[in-house]
Amino acid sequence: MAEPEIALAFGLLIAVGEVLRRGPVRTAPPGRGSGERASAPLGAAGALAYALLGAAGGRPTTHGVAQTVAVVAAACLAGLVPRVAGGRGAAADDLVRRVLTVGFAAACFQPLYNSGTLTGWLADGPAYPLFMVTVLGLTALCDAVLAATLTRARTGWPYGPLLRDELRSLLGIGSAICATGVVISLGTAVAGLWALPVFCLPLLLTQFAFRRYAAVRATYRQTIASLARATEIAGYTRPGHARRVARLSRAVGRELGLGAADLDVLEYAALMHDIGQLSLLDPVPAGATAPLAPAEQRRIALLGGAVVRQTGVPEAVAVIVERQADPFRDQPVTARIVRTVNAYDDLVGESAGPGGPARALERLRRATAREYEPRVVEALARVLARGGRTA
Repeated sequence: MAEPEIALAFGLLIAVGEVLRRGPVRTAPPGRGSGERASAPLGAAGALAYALLGAAGGRPTTHGVAQTVAVVAAACLAGLVPRVAGGRGAAADDLVRRVLTVGFAAACFQPLYNSGTLTGWLADGPAYPLFMVTVLGLTALCDAVLAATLTRARTGWPYGPLLRDELRSLLGIGSAICATGVVISLGTAVAGLWALPVFCLPLLLTQFAFRRYAAVRATYRQTIASLARATEIAGYTRPGHARRVARLSRAVGRELGLGAADLDVLEYAALMHDIGQLSLLDPVPAGATAPLAPAEQRRIALLGGAVVRQTGVPEAVAVIVERQADPFRDQPVTARIVRTVNAYDDLVGESAGPGGPARALERLRRATAREYEPRVVEALARVLARGGRTA
Protein backbone atom coordinates (compact mmCIF):
# COMPACT_ATOMS: atom_id res chain seq x y z
CA MET A 1 0.00 0.00 0.00
CA ALA A 2 1.38 3.40 -1.01
CA GLU A 3 1.55 6.09 1.71
CA PRO A 4 -0.14 3.98 4.42
CA GLU A 5 -0.34 6.90 6.87
CA ILE A 6 -2.32 8.96 4.34
CA ALA A 7 -4.59 6.02 3.56
CA LEU A 8 -5.16 5.47 7.28
CA ALA A 9 -5.99 9.14 7.89
CA PHE A 10 -8.53 9.31 5.07
CA GLY A 11 -9.93 5.90 5.98
CA LEU A 12 -10.47 7.08 9.54
CA LEU A 13 -12.20 10.23 8.29
CA ILE A 14 -14.55 8.21 6.07
CA ALA A 15 -15.31 5.72 8.84
CA VAL A 16 -16.10 8.52 11.31
CA GLY A 17 -18.40 10.06 8.71
CA GLU A 18 -20.25 6.77 8.38
CA VAL A 19 -20.58 6.42 12.16
CA LEU A 20 -21.95 9.96 12.50
CA ARG A 21 -24.43 9.64 9.69
CA ARG A 22 -28.01 10.16 10.70
CA GLY A 23 -29.19 7.04 8.90
CA PRO A 24 -31.84 6.95 6.21
CA VAL A 25 -33.33 10.42 5.79
CA ARG A 26 -36.80 9.82 4.42
CA THR A 27 -38.14 12.23 1.92
CA ALA A 28 -41.40 10.38 2.37
CA PRO A 29 -42.86 8.19 5.07
CA PRO A 30 -42.05 4.47 4.81
CA GLY A 31 -43.72 2.89 1.81
CA ARG A 32 -45.26 6.14 0.64
CA GLY A 33 -43.16 7.35 -2.13
CA SER A 34 -40.08 9.26 -2.93
CA GLY A 35 -37.50 7.04 -1.36
CA GLU A 36 -34.75 7.31 1.15
CA ARG A 37 -31.50 9.21 1.06
CA ALA A 38 -28.63 8.29 3.33
CA SER A 39 -26.99 11.32 4.88
CA ALA A 40 -23.21 10.88 5.34
CA PRO A 41 -21.73 14.07 3.86
CA LEU A 42 -18.52 13.93 5.89
CA GLY A 43 -17.68 10.43 4.73
CA ALA A 44 -18.63 11.21 1.14
CA ALA A 45 -16.47 14.34 1.06
CA GLY A 46 -13.51 12.45 2.55
CA ALA A 47 -13.87 9.67 -0.01
CA LEU A 48 -13.98 12.11 -2.93
CA ALA A 49 -11.01 14.04 -1.54
CA TYR A 50 -8.94 10.84 -1.39
CA ALA A 51 -9.94 9.98 -4.95
CA LEU A 52 -8.71 13.42 -6.12
CA LEU A 53 -5.64 13.59 -3.89
CA GLY A 54 -2.53 14.33 -5.93
CA ALA A 55 -0.09 15.50 -3.25
CA ALA A 56 0.20 15.67 0.53
CA GLY A 57 2.33 18.30 2.23
CA GLY A 58 3.99 19.18 -1.07
CA ARG A 59 4.96 15.58 -1.89
CA PRO A 60 3.25 13.72 -4.77
CA THR A 61 1.20 10.67 -3.84
CA THR A 62 1.27 7.41 -5.78
CA HIS A 63 -1.88 5.63 -4.72
CA GLY A 64 -3.98 4.61 -7.68
CA VAL A 65 -7.54 3.65 -8.47
CA ALA A 66 -7.39 0.20 -6.88
CA GLN A 67 -6.05 1.48 -3.57
CA THR A 68 -8.60 4.30 -3.51
CA VAL A 69 -11.48 1.88 -3.97
CA ALA A 70 -10.06 -0.54 -1.39
CA VAL A 71 -9.54 2.14 1.26
CA VAL A 72 -13.00 3.65 0.75
CA ALA A 73 -14.73 0.25 0.79
CA ALA A 74 -12.88 -0.86 3.94
CA ALA A 75 -13.59 2.45 5.70
CA CYS A 76 -17.29 2.33 4.83
CA LEU A 77 -17.55 -1.23 6.11
CA ALA A 78 -15.72 -0.29 9.31
CA GLY A 79 -18.07 2.67 9.81
CA LEU A 80 -21.09 0.41 9.43
CA VAL A 81 -20.04 -1.94 12.24
CA PRO A 82 -21.37 0.29 15.09
CA ARG A 83 -24.62 0.83 13.19
CA VAL A 84 -25.15 -2.90 12.67
CA ALA A 85 -24.18 -3.63 16.28
CA GLY A 86 -26.73 -1.05 17.41
CA GLY A 87 -29.46 -2.72 15.35
CA ARG A 88 -29.84 0.19 12.92
CA GLY A 89 -29.06 -1.92 9.87
CA ALA A 90 -26.99 -1.12 6.79
CA ALA A 91 -27.99 -0.21 3.24
CA ALA A 92 -25.93 -2.40 0.91
CA ASP A 93 -27.00 -0.52 -2.21
CA ASP A 94 -25.81 2.78 -0.71
CA LEU A 95 -22.41 1.26 0.07
CA VAL A 96 -22.04 -0.13 -3.44
CA ARG A 97 -23.09 3.19 -4.93
CA ARG A 98 -20.52 5.06 -2.82
CA VAL A 99 -17.71 2.73 -3.91
CA LEU A 100 -18.70 2.92 -7.59
CA THR A 101 -18.89 6.70 -7.67
CA VAL A 102 -15.58 7.09 -5.85
CA GLY A 103 -14.03 4.60 -8.25
CA PHE A 104 -15.33 6.67 -11.14
CA ALA A 105 -13.73 9.84 -9.75
CA ALA A 106 -10.45 8.07 -9.07
CA ALA A 107 -10.40 6.56 -12.56
CA CYS A 108 -10.82 10.03 -14.06
CA PHE A 109 -8.05 11.59 -11.93
CA GLN A 110 -5.42 9.18 -10.60
CA PRO A 111 -4.06 7.72 -13.88
CA LEU A 112 -3.61 11.21 -15.33
CA TYR A 113 -1.91 12.50 -12.19
CA ASN A 114 0.38 9.51 -11.56
CA SER A 115 1.58 9.49 -15.15
CA GLY A 116 2.41 13.20 -15.00
CA THR A 117 0.01 13.96 -17.82
CA LEU A 118 -2.26 16.11 -15.67
CA THR A 119 0.48 18.30 -14.23
CA GLY A 120 2.03 18.60 -17.68
CA TRP A 121 -1.24 19.81 -19.19
CA LEU A 122 -2.43 22.09 -16.45
CA ALA A 123 0.72 22.88 -14.44
CA ASP A 124 -0.19 25.39 -11.72
CA GLY A 125 -2.98 27.92 -11.65
CA PRO A 126 -6.76 27.88 -11.71
CA ALA A 127 -6.99 25.20 -14.40
CA TYR A 128 -6.04 22.43 -11.95
CA PRO A 129 -8.86 23.01 -9.42
CA LEU A 130 -11.23 23.64 -12.33
CA PHE A 131 -10.38 20.19 -13.65
CA MET A 132 -11.10 18.70 -10.21
CA VAL A 133 -14.47 20.46 -10.07
CA THR A 134 -15.29 19.10 -13.53
CA VAL A 135 -14.44 15.57 -12.46
CA LEU A 136 -16.62 15.92 -9.36
CA GLY A 137 -19.46 17.29 -11.47
CA LEU A 138 -19.32 14.19 -13.67
CA THR A 139 -19.07 12.04 -10.56
CA ALA A 140 -22.19 13.67 -9.11
CA LEU A 141 -24.09 12.92 -12.32
CA CYS A 142 -22.87 9.33 -12.17
CA ASP A 143 -24.08 9.07 -8.57
CA ALA A 144 -27.51 10.49 -9.50
CA VAL A 145 -27.90 7.98 -12.33
CA LEU A 146 -26.91 5.08 -10.05
CA ALA A 147 -29.22 6.23 -7.25
CA ALA A 148 -32.19 6.56 -9.59
CA THR A 149 -31.43 3.17 -11.16
CA LEU A 150 -31.24 1.42 -7.78
CA THR A 151 -34.48 3.01 -6.60
CA ARG A 152 -36.18 2.07 -9.87
CA ALA A 153 -35.02 -1.53 -9.51
CA ARG A 154 -36.18 -1.69 -5.89
CA THR A 155 -39.57 0.00 -6.25
CA GLY A 156 -40.56 -0.06 -9.93
CA TRP A 157 -41.28 3.70 -9.91
CA PRO A 158 -40.85 5.68 -13.17
CA TYR A 159 -37.18 6.41 -13.82
CA GLY A 160 -37.56 9.98 -15.13
CA PRO A 161 -38.97 11.56 -11.95
CA LEU A 162 -36.49 9.63 -9.82
CA LEU A 163 -33.56 10.97 -11.82
CA ARG A 164 -35.01 14.49 -11.73
CA ASP A 165 -35.26 14.37 -7.93
CA GLU A 166 -31.69 13.12 -7.64
CA LEU A 167 -30.40 15.90 -9.89
CA ARG A 168 -32.28 18.51 -7.85
CA SER A 169 -30.69 17.22 -4.67
CA LEU A 170 -27.25 17.96 -6.14
CA LEU A 171 -27.93 21.66 -5.69
CA GLY A 172 -28.16 21.25 -1.93
CA ILE A 173 -26.01 18.95 0.16
CA GLY A 174 -24.45 17.48 -3.00
CA SER A 175 -22.76 20.75 -3.95
CA ALA A 176 -21.45 21.15 -0.38
CA ILE A 177 -19.96 17.66 -0.46
CA CYS A 178 -18.24 18.25 -3.82
CA ALA A 179 -16.87 21.65 -2.77
CA THR A 180 -15.54 20.25 0.52
CA GLY A 181 -13.92 17.34 -1.31
CA VAL A 182 -12.01 19.74 -3.58
CA VAL A 183 -10.98 21.96 -0.66
CA ILE A 184 -9.75 19.00 1.42
CA SER A 185 -7.73 17.67 -1.50
CA LEU A 186 -6.12 21.04 -2.28
CA GLY A 187 -5.57 21.82 1.41
CA THR A 188 -3.90 18.46 2.03
CA ALA A 189 -1.60 19.05 -0.93
CA VAL A 190 -0.25 22.18 0.79
CA ALA A 191 -0.68 21.66 4.55
CA GLY A 192 -0.58 17.89 4.78
CA LEU A 193 -2.91 15.78 6.89
CA TRP A 194 -3.60 18.68 9.29
CA ALA A 195 -5.96 19.98 6.61
CA LEU A 196 -8.41 17.13 7.26
CA PRO A 197 -9.81 18.27 10.63
CA VAL A 198 -9.62 21.96 9.67
CA PHE A 199 -11.62 21.71 6.46
CA CYS A 200 -14.01 19.00 7.67
CA LEU A 201 -15.36 21.02 10.59
CA PRO A 202 -17.74 23.21 8.49
CA LEU A 203 -19.22 20.15 6.79
CA LEU A 204 -19.60 18.40 10.14
CA LEU A 205 -21.58 21.36 11.45
CA THR A 206 -23.66 21.26 8.26
CA GLN A 207 -24.35 17.58 8.86
CA PHE A 208 -25.71 18.26 12.35
CA ALA A 209 -27.81 21.13 10.99
CA PHE A 210 -29.19 18.83 8.30
CA ARG A 211 -30.05 16.31 11.00
CA ARG A 212 -32.05 18.92 12.89
CA TYR A 213 -33.79 19.99 9.70
CA ALA A 214 -34.79 16.39 8.97
CA ALA A 215 -36.15 16.07 12.51
CA VAL A 216 -38.21 19.25 12.08
CA ARG A 217 -39.66 17.91 8.82
CA ALA A 218 -40.58 14.64 10.49
CA THR A 219 -42.29 16.47 13.35
CA TYR A 220 -44.12 18.70 10.87
CA ARG A 221 -45.58 15.73 9.05
CA GLN A 222 -46.55 14.02 12.31
CA THR A 223 -48.42 17.17 13.31
CA ILE A 224 -50.35 17.17 10.05
CA ALA A 225 -51.12 13.45 10.43
CA SER A 226 -52.41 14.05 13.96
CA LEU A 227 -54.62 16.88 12.75
CA ALA A 228 -55.98 14.65 10.00
CA ARG A 229 -57.06 12.09 12.60
CA ALA A 230 -59.49 14.62 14.08
CA THR A 231 -62.21 13.50 11.65
CA GLU A 232 -61.72 9.87 12.71
CA ILE A 233 -61.75 10.65 16.43
CA ALA A 234 -64.91 12.71 16.00
CA GLY A 235 -66.56 9.82 14.14
CA TYR A 236 -66.89 11.63 10.78
CA THR A 237 -64.71 9.20 8.77
CA ARG A 238 -63.75 5.55 8.99
CA PRO A 239 -60.60 4.69 10.99
CA GLY A 240 -57.47 4.91 8.87
CA HIS A 241 -59.24 6.55 5.92
CA ALA A 242 -56.97 9.61 5.73
CA ARG A 243 -53.79 7.52 6.02
CA ARG A 244 -54.95 5.10 3.33
CA VAL A 245 -55.86 7.92 0.95
CA ALA A 246 -52.52 9.66 1.60
CA ARG A 247 -50.49 6.51 1.06
CA LEU A 248 -52.32 5.52 -2.10
CA SER A 249 -52.40 9.08 -3.48
CA ARG A 250 -48.65 9.32 -3.11
CA ALA A 251 -48.18 6.03 -4.94
CA VAL A 252 -50.47 7.16 -7.77
CA GLY A 253 -48.66 10.50 -7.97
CA ARG A 254 -45.35 8.68 -8.25
CA GLU A 255 -46.83 6.49 -10.96
CA LEU A 256 -47.85 9.61 -12.90
CA GLY A 257 -44.35 11.08 -12.66
CA LEU A 258 -44.73 13.77 -9.98
CA GLY A 259 -41.56 15.00 -8.31
CA ALA A 260 -40.71 14.83 -4.61
CA ALA A 261 -41.95 18.35 -3.80
CA ASP A 262 -45.31 17.76 -5.51
CA LEU A 263 -45.63 14.40 -3.77
CA ASP A 264 -45.17 16.03 -0.37
CA VAL A 265 -47.89 18.57 -1.13
CA LEU A 266 -50.13 15.80 -2.47
CA GLU A 267 -49.68 13.72 0.68
CA TYR A 268 -50.46 16.63 3.01
CA ALA A 269 -53.60 17.43 1.02
CA ALA A 270 -54.69 13.80 1.03
CA LEU A 271 -54.24 13.60 4.80
CA MET A 272 -56.47 16.65 5.35
CA HIS A 273 -58.91 16.25 2.46
CA ASP A 274 -61.86 15.49 4.80
CA ILE A 275 -61.09 18.14 7.41
CA GLY A 276 -64.07 20.20 6.19
CA GLN A 277 -66.47 17.57 7.56
CA LEU A 278 -65.75 18.86 11.05
CA SER A 279 -67.93 21.87 10.16
CA LEU A 280 -70.99 19.69 9.49
CA LEU A 281 -73.75 19.41 12.07
CA ASP A 282 -74.57 15.83 11.05
CA PRO A 283 -71.76 13.48 9.96
CA VAL A 284 -71.91 12.00 6.46
CA PRO A 285 -72.66 8.26 6.71
CA ALA A 286 -69.29 6.45 7.03
CA GLY A 287 -67.62 9.72 6.02
CA ALA A 288 -68.11 8.84 2.33
CA THR A 289 -68.43 12.08 0.35
CA ALA A 290 -68.34 10.47 -3.11
CA PRO A 291 -72.11 9.68 -3.17
CA LEU A 292 -73.06 13.25 -2.14
CA ALA A 293 -74.44 15.82 -4.54
CA PRO A 294 -71.74 17.87 -6.32
CA ALA A 295 -72.84 21.08 -4.60
CA GLU A 296 -72.54 19.49 -1.15
CA GLN A 297 -69.13 18.05 -2.03
CA ARG A 298 -67.88 21.47 -3.09
CA ARG A 299 -69.24 23.08 0.07
CA ILE A 300 -67.37 20.57 2.27
CA ALA A 301 -64.22 21.04 0.18
CA LEU A 302 -64.35 24.83 0.57
CA LEU A 303 -64.85 24.46 4.31
CA GLY A 304 -61.84 22.15 4.41
CA GLY A 305 -59.69 24.59 2.47
CA ALA A 306 -60.55 27.35 4.92
CA VAL A 307 -59.48 25.15 7.84
CA VAL A 308 -56.26 24.04 6.12
CA ARG A 309 -55.25 27.66 5.52
CA GLN A 310 -55.19 28.17 9.28
CA THR A 311 -52.65 25.38 9.84
CA GLY A 312 -49.68 27.06 8.17
CA VAL A 313 -49.18 24.43 5.45
CA PRO A 314 -48.23 25.56 1.92
CA GLU A 315 -50.95 27.33 -0.06
CA ALA A 316 -50.91 24.56 -2.65
CA VAL A 317 -52.24 22.11 -0.04
CA ALA A 318 -55.31 24.26 0.64
CA VAL A 319 -55.91 24.66 -3.10
CA ILE A 320 -55.97 20.89 -3.59
CA VAL A 321 -58.39 20.41 -0.69
CA GLU A 322 -60.68 23.14 -2.06
CA ARG A 323 -60.68 21.87 -5.64
CA GLN A 324 -61.02 18.15 -5.03
CA ALA A 325 -64.79 18.41 -5.67
CA ASP A 326 -64.53 20.48 -8.89
CA PRO A 327 -65.16 18.88 -12.29
CA PHE A 328 -62.00 16.87 -12.94
CA ARG A 329 -61.24 18.68 -16.19
CA ASP A 330 -60.87 21.92 -14.21
CA GLN A 331 -58.66 20.41 -11.49
CA PRO A 332 -54.88 20.24 -11.22
CA VAL A 333 -53.58 16.69 -11.44
CA THR A 334 -52.97 16.53 -7.68
CA ALA A 335 -56.62 17.29 -6.93
CA ARG A 336 -57.69 14.69 -9.50
CA ILE A 337 -55.60 12.11 -7.67
CA VAL A 338 -57.09 12.92 -4.27
CA ARG A 339 -60.61 12.88 -5.73
CA THR A 340 -60.10 9.48 -7.37
CA VAL A 341 -58.34 7.78 -4.47
CA ASN A 342 -60.84 9.14 -1.93
CA ALA A 343 -63.71 7.77 -4.00
CA TYR A 344 -61.96 4.42 -4.31
CA ASP A 345 -61.48 4.06 -0.56
CA ASP A 346 -65.09 5.10 0.08
CA LEU A 347 -66.34 2.52 -2.45
CA VAL A 348 -64.16 -0.22 -0.99
CA GLY A 349 -65.64 0.52 2.42
CA GLU A 350 -69.12 0.02 0.97
CA SER A 351 -68.22 -3.24 -0.81
CA ALA A 352 -67.61 -6.03 1.68
CA GLY A 353 -65.87 -9.23 0.67
CA PRO A 354 -62.72 -10.14 -1.25
CA GLY A 355 -64.03 -8.68 -4.52
CA GLY A 356 -64.63 -5.21 -3.09
CA PRO A 357 -61.49 -3.53 -4.48
CA ALA A 358 -62.12 -4.89 -7.97
CA ARG A 359 -65.77 -3.74 -7.91
CA ALA A 360 -64.75 -0.30 -6.63
CA LEU A 361 -62.17 0.10 -9.41
CA GLU A 362 -64.70 -0.97 -12.02
CA ARG A 363 -67.18 1.65 -10.77
CA LEU A 364 -64.50 4.31 -11.10
CA ARG A 365 -63.77 3.22 -14.66
CA ARG A 366 -67.45 3.47 -15.58
CA ALA A 367 -67.48 7.06 -14.26
CA THR A 368 -64.36 8.29 -16.07
CA ALA A 369 -66.39 10.12 -18.71
CA ARG A 370 -67.83 12.59 -16.21
CA GLU A 371 -66.20 12.35 -12.76
CA TYR A 372 -62.67 10.92 -12.82
CA GLU A 373 -59.76 11.31 -15.19
CA PRO A 374 -59.07 8.01 -17.03
CA ARG A 375 -55.29 8.46 -16.74
CA VAL A 376 -55.50 8.71 -12.94
CA VAL A 377 -57.85 5.72 -12.68
CA GLU A 378 -55.51 3.57 -14.76
CA ALA A 379 -52.51 4.69 -12.69
CA LEU A 380 -54.48 3.67 -9.59
CA ALA A 381 -55.17 0.29 -11.18
CA ARG A 382 -51.46 -0.27 -11.84
CA VAL A 383 -50.57 0.66 -8.26
CA LEU A 384 -53.23 -1.71 -6.92
CA ALA A 385 -51.99 -4.48 -9.18
CA ARG A 386 -48.61 -4.17 -7.48
CA GLY A 387 -50.18 -4.38 -4.05
CA GLY A 388 -50.34 -0.64 -3.43
CA ARG A 389 -53.32 -0.84 -1.09
CA THR A 390 -53.04 -2.19 2.42
CA ALA A 391 -55.95 -2.86 4.67
